[in-house]
Amino acid sequence: MPQLKLDHCVIHVSDWERSNAFYRDVLGAELIPQDDGWAYRFGDTQLNCHGPGHRPDLVARLPVQPGNSDLCFEWPGLIAEAVSHLEGHGIAIEVGPVPRNAVRGAGISIYFRDPDGSLLEFISYEKAS
Repeated sequence: MPQLKLDHCVIHVSDWERSNAFYRDVLGAELIPQDDGWAYRFGDTQLNCHGPGHRPDLVARLPVQPGNSDLCFEWPGLIAEAVSHLEGHGIAIEVGPVPRNAVRGAGISIYFRDPDGSLLEFISYEKAS
């Protein structure tokens, strides 16, 4: 079997302008216009978005609702830098820094929320010296 890689996942947003600003300014997403909304691209991974005016032709049995996603992003530096970044944008940290294990092994994570209340995580694999 060939090795699979995650291409995209889906989130639901309730306000395009507010979510676009958050994902662009806080998470650094490239905003990708779609026929009836937006997608958020991070390098070779994409978040497809269901939101106001979006009419998907195929949805999960229980479609994604605003605020019920849980996503983790790898932070490319020390977790203290991620904390400063979020604080600079006025984003409250709900939990952390705390040790976590993920795809690359042991890391340190912080948790926060997007404008709709979805749980987001930054994980850093870099250790402070």
